[in-house]
Amino acid sequence: MNRTLGYQHTIWASYLGYVTQAIVNNLSPLLFLTFQSQYGISLDKITLLITVNFGIQLLVDLASAVLIDRVGYRMGAVAAHVCAALGLAGMAVLPGMTGRLFGSAYAGLLVCVVLYALGGGLIEVLISPIVEACPTEGKAAAMSLLHSFYCWGQMAVVLLSTVFFAAAGVGSWRILCVLWAILPACNAFYFGRVPIRTLEEEHETMPVSQLLRRKLFWVFCALMLCAGASELAMSQWASAFAEAGLHVNKAVGDLAGPCMFAALMGTARVLHARLAERIPLMRFMISCGLLCIGSYLLAVCAPVPLLGLAGCGICGFSVGVMWPGTFSLATETLKGGGTAMFALLSLAGDMGCSLGPTVVGMASVESGDLKGGLMMAVLFPILLCIGMLLWKRLMIGEAERS
Repeated sequence: MNRTLGYQHTIWASYLGYVTQAIVNNLSPLLFLTFQSQYGISLDKITLLITVNFGIQLLVDLASAVLIDRVGYRMGAVAAHVCAALGLAGMAVLPGMTGRLFGSAYAGLLVCVVLYALGGGLIEVLISPIVEACPTEGKAAAMSLLHSFYCWGQMAVVLLSTVFFAAAGVGSWRILCVLWAILPACNAFYFGRVPIRTLEEEHETMPVSQLLRRKLFWVFCALMLCAGASELAMSQWASAFAEAGLHVNKAVGDLAGPCMFAALMGTARVLHARLAERIPLMRFMISCGLLCIGSYLLAVCAPVPLLGLAGCGICGFSVGVMWPGTFSLATETLKGGGTAMFALLSLAGDMGCSLGPTVVGMASVESGDLKGGLMMAVLFPILLCIGMLLWKRLMIGEAERS
């Protein structure tokens, strides 16, 4: 470790880690229709790419609950970024190779998805506890600010990719994949040099068996699942929905759909970081859940495309605090949960990230269009609001017993 690097460098590397995760989760959706036309891949197979991505990530979350403390935060973070870089760069070459060798470009895409999903899963498990363990004040605000970099990363992916396509053409998408792989490759080196503490140095760790016996832990798992599903159901399909469902061109669809979604999601997280000490987190999250319900209904039922695009953007603001807010509530309520708690909550969140877009894709196939699929996704913010009320009830019960 280079002694000249302080914990601020650790936080900067963590910010770049969330930008990397944004690249992993949001670059491929911009290319879904390109994959369909160039490789002849059907909608159900495109849906499977999303499912595999988040399915692998949740398996990594599950394994991390046991393995990360043995491997160490540093090795895990470096490995995460190497896998992400290989998966992103691989999209430029592997589909063509497998297409020529085996007659299936889709197989090459699946290999790339597995690689960058391994990286994304490790990033989700490791970055939040790394920042939580840094010797800083205002943990809830710091968590929201950290997660806002996922949003800025998502915006960068959409904006810079759109500029690239305008300049070089969509046919040059392979070059774009290689360019985006540079950031995780560099951040792997950065994480090899910054100082890293563990949560065990901050609090006495709660045994996993004790954690699993807490009703509140399972409520947090449900909240994470609904948060992930509410967010990804819209963000993964926003580009395709704008093009196919609202009938706008790709550039407008990408900028006004996923880009506005990311901008408002990041704004919500920065806003919460500033207001964390003034507005109770529960009130903030329930308000956002209700707004999320309205945004999905607006996107689906709007009579004109402009209002439908506005619904996509408002959805981004509404889901902004759900994921980091649940982490903050869990850290405050279940002190000593340690790396295992973050890993298991990430597992629940990634289950939601897989479930939400998959439900939208399957429902879209059944209904014949993406509007029918997105209408199904309104169930997730409804369940999140119910979960927040259950959390409050359990907290009141524990306070009365003590």
